[in-house]
Amino acid sequence: MRETTDHEAAALDRLSPDTHPARDATSFRRIVAALKGIDDAHDELRASVAAAREAGDSWTVIGAALGVSRQAAQERFGGQAGPTPAQRDGLSENR
Repeated sequence: MRETTDHEAAALDRLSPDTHPARDATSFRRIVAALKGIDDAHDELRASVAAAREAGDSWTVIGAALGVSRQAAQERFGGQAGPTPAQRDGLSENR
């Protein structure tokens, strides 16, 4: 049997047995696992964008990969990804 995570335990502690009778927790655990998967995917996306910028990819290329405009990609991820090598060398960012 799988151990209950801290997040699951905290969520379960907020439920009152008076209003939420005990049941099989399969659906609850699936929801918690899906939420964790979303968090992990967001972390991977941020890391991937940062790696792309570090490798010198333009916001135009990153935006195309995300299915959004260059500006939308830069607004969403620009504050968390460091400057590209070209930016550090004083070259234009809009490649």
